[in-house]
Amino acid sequence: MIEKKPRNGEFTLPVRVYIEDTDAGGIVYYVNYLKFMERARTEFLRTLGYQHYVLADENFQFVVHSANVEYRQPARIDDALAVTARLKQLGKATLFFDQQVCRGDTLLCQAEIKVACVSADTLRPTGIPAGLYNKFKAASEGEGLNG
Repeated sequence: MIEKKPRNGEFTLPVRVYIEDTDAGGIVYYVNYLKFMERARTEFLRTLGYQHYVLADENFQFVVHSANVEYRQPARIDDALAVTARLKQLGKATLFFDQQVCRGDTLLCQAEIKVACVSADTLRPTGIPAGLYNKFKAASEGEGLNG
């Protein structure tokens, strides 16, 4: 079940670790933490009333500009994880997210992800549309999300 309203501007997505997420030893392959984080950001965006295919129809999309990731402990097959996405900073064309992957109270992985808004046809930076910008701002201030 997806958490619809962030606590202190933080969105949480529950994720179960499946065999496809792991290496031969049953440990989550490092790049899959980034996939889990992508899912959390995507679901966060969905709670604001936007899906990726709609963004392209409106001629903009979000792309990851950079990621600073710290791996602390491994997740294993069948673990129940909580993946968070908290909007740390909102710019005219950029979003900075603090993200974590936890198993219970144990922090497994954390990252700062910089996301850029670009024109879908040119892939050049463009401003976040005003309506979405205002929704991001409200969510980051803990005012909650739609839904």
